[in-house]
Amino acid sequence: MIVPRLIERKRDGGRLEPPEIRELVLAYAEGRVPDYQVAALLMAVYFRGLDPGEMNAMMEAMLESGKRLDLSRLPMARIDKHSTGGVGDKTSLILAPLIASLGVAVPMMSGRGLGHTGGTLDKLEAIPGFRTALTLAEAKTQITRIGCAMLSQTDEIVPADRKMYALRDATATVEVIPLIAASIMSKKISEDLTGLVLDIKRGSGSFLPKLEDELELAKAMIDLGAAHGCPVVAFLTAMDRPLGHACGNALEVAEAIEVLKGAGPPDLIEVTMALGAAMLLLATVATTLEGAQMLLRDAINSGKALLKLEEIVSAQGGDNRVVRDPTRLPLAAHRETFVAKRDGVVQSVDPRAIGYGVIALGGGRRNMEDKVDPSVGFVITAKPGNRVAKGQTLATIHARSKEDLALGRSVLESALVIGDSAGPPLPLVSHRVTVRGVEQLA
Repeated sequence: MIVPRLIERKRDGGRLEPPEIRELVLAYAEGRVPDYQVAALLMAVYFRGLDPGEMNAMMEAMLESGKRLDLSRLPMARIDKHSTGGVGDKTSLILAPLIASLGVAVPMMSGRGLGHTGGTLDKLEAIPGFRTALTLAEAKTQITRIGCAMLSQTDEIVPADRKMYALRDATATVEVIPLIAASIMSKKISEDLTGLVLDIKRGSGSFLPKLEDELELAKAMIDLGAAHGCPVVAFLTAMDRPLGHACGNALEVAEAIEVLKGAGPPDLIEVTMALGAAMLLLATVATTLEGAQMLLRDAINSGKALLKLEEIVSAQGGDNRVVRDPTRLPLAAHRETFVAKRDGVVQSVDPRAIGYGVIALGGGRRNMEDKVDPSVGFVITAKPGNRVAKGQTLATIHARSKEDLALGRSVLESALVIGDSAGPPLPLVSHRVTVRGVEQLA
């Protein structure tokens, strides 16, 4: 294998054969191909794409680079949920304990922040002591015992994807449908699932702002799942504004706990309920949408879901006292409210600007080696369409220093636009996609 020739061929619009992709991916996982060559290939793929055969070969090679969970002896369904990445999207933190509390096994393998979006692992690690780097044996034991494990990729689990995921983030090659699909599905197939629910973000804050691209991504992942015996249901949900109020790792954990206690922002609850109901239907724990939603509400109102979160946090070495007392989470040294400078209507809350703002405050990564400050971010209560008065609080900035408060103000000044009127935002949950096709919900 001569890697420059592969790069050259893909650069010029040619096709890579499955054996070539397999050899390249496995060699990269083993450290026999340097980052700079794979970065060049990723950029060629960014511009030239991969056909379905190349995409499947990429996923198969990623799977082959590591080991897989074997949960086949568990007596219950094994269902996971995955988001393509958003700002303020903390539904995984809610759904893992919620669904597990209803007798479904949830092996949830997640990623770190990618581009302007937050990562579930970074949020979990805002909980003092929480350990996401579980071995496969540890994950299997924990899932068998309490029904859920929330883990990262390690050297055991699709290591080729773990390396490539970080490289894509650092080289601006995230927004490629075949790479997104192969990356996500390699992790999910390795979990030995009986079903998967996908949350594909749409709108200005998504990686794929065009509806046709989002539907293409959904179909690609559904096809990959079907080829490996894993039924997949995908929902398109709004990311033309942040989801919920909190944007930033510890802040989002606190908001997820609030939902599990029966409160929380209505938009976050609506999206969580839609995804959770689909998980229960795939698991055949419920047979109707109404029945699934009733089970979800009962698990929250009874406190079962909150107790399950405490179990998960304890099992993974975290301080489970944060579940009852979120003030034990990391707190930023400086806070400041951000107020409206005029009367009017909130026209937009730009999620991409907010996401990059969290990174600028220290809550995300500019490069692969950066450390994340879990305490910083924004709590934005303003939503597009809200009528506001001059001086009304729109958001709170959480920062490490007074200088960073000024940075936070500048982010919000550009991200929150107030005018005389506003157009309608995207519907929170707009499409459902299955092997049978696309259903428009709103």
